[in-house]
Amino acid sequence: MTGIGAAGQLVQYTLENGMRLVTAPASTGQVAAVNLWYGVGSRHEVPGRTGFAHLFEHLMFQGSGNVAKGEHFEEIERLGGDINASTSSDRTNYYETVPVHALDRILWLEADRLATLREGMTQEVLDNQRDVVKNERRQRYDNQPYGTALERILRLAYPEGHPYHHPTIGSMADLDAADLDYVKSFHKVHYGPDNCVITVVSDLDPEDVRNRVEKFFGHIPARGDIPEAPDATLYAPLGGPLRDRVVETVPAAGVFLCYRAPSYGERGFDVAHLLSAVLGQGQGSRLYRSLVVDRPIAADDGGAAADVLPFRYTDSLLLVNMLARENVDGDTLEAEILAEVARLAEGVTEDELDRARAVLERDHLQSISGPAGLADSISSCTQLFDDPELALTWPTRWADITAEEVRAAAERLLVDENMLVVRFDPRGEDAAETPEVEARATASDDA
Repeated sequence: MTGIGAAGQLVQYTLENGMRLVTAPASTGQVAAVNLWYGVGSRHEVPGRTGFAHLFEHLMFQGSGNVAKGEHFEEIERLGGDINASTSSDRTNYYETVPVHALDRILWLEADRLATLREGMTQEVLDNQRDVVKNERRQRYDNQPYGTALERILRLAYPEGHPYHHPTIGSMADLDAADLDYVKSFHKVHYGPDNCVITVVSDLDPEDVRNRVEKFFGHIPARGDIPEAPDATLYAPLGGPLRDRVVETVPAAGVFLCYRAPSYGERGFDVAHLLSAVLGQGQGSRLYRSLVVDRPIAADDGGAAADVLPFRYTDSLLLVNMLARENVDGDTLEAEILAEVARLAEGVTEDELDRARAVLERDHLQSISGPAGLADSISSCTQLFDDPELALTWPTRWADITAEEVRAAAERLLVDENMLVVRFDPRGEDAAETPEVEARATASDDA
């Protein structure tokens, strides 16, 4: 095992089997936050097998070689702790916050399902959790107003076959086709200590934490063959503008504009992030002041109208979305949003830039203010960038970005050739015969 003393109070170790451990002091004593990031997400899935990374997020709580179905959740609840998991394009994340005296038990539970999950996997468990995930898709995507927006955005932004073309939830058909042998092979291929970062935030000595992690995880062998993730660089982005129009029962017209931006971690991403804050984050942003306050045509959602979807291994997406107020149609709202977007290329002020920095820094500091959030950010920065300190220093990345850089990024990125639009329009009596989806490319689709 090797250990690296990081600047500040973070300490990183690497076990002999490749597992990376980062320890950090807790801001509040007597609790331990444990966070595991596995380097597997929906970008690792292949056509016909979408949704498997997210399905595994569910299966990992359904019993293993030494833990009964549901017992993992029950143990954490008895301890008064918090537990959950999430899946994205780039990773799957499992996390618990418990009293520090329960740390050994948490580490044992996590190590056991890493090492022996396949022993507890049955057809009954698979069928049950497949139905749970399908129901989640119905509730969060198919039967939710604007619920398919992200799915439609990804479909327009990335060509078919591209590893980011589909959302993490997957398709109903692919979930139906899941078989037990493939599910077990998915765990064997992607779930190994050498594909995992574990972060522990507590008031324990780092060497103590290292010894505990070594005790429970050190015996688990690294994976054998490690498959390469599908290569996103093989697919040229689709041209623009691209449009997907949906007419269905929604409470108001919804406009989702999207522009491709640099990958998460690049300076260009940080510039685009600041640009999004100037445009549509907070009640001092341009979109809020212009379309919610001055000319009230957009619904007030608290000032959240623009952000960047951070993708590490392909183009990120700068997303602008607003809902229309009563008696305002989608064409009007879209035209006014586009007018505000175009004005960014004329320049931003230093005051706007300072406000944008403050908004992003506030959000980042809030996200790491508790043990659980800090552990998650550390795992993220370690897994994606091999630099846990970024969790603490990220706001410095915005400090020297200039107003001219932001203006130039707007001029370069916020153009028709880089734009896609997903529009939801309410179904009215006069729209009864209108097809639900009208998708058209207004520029070349050549990849």
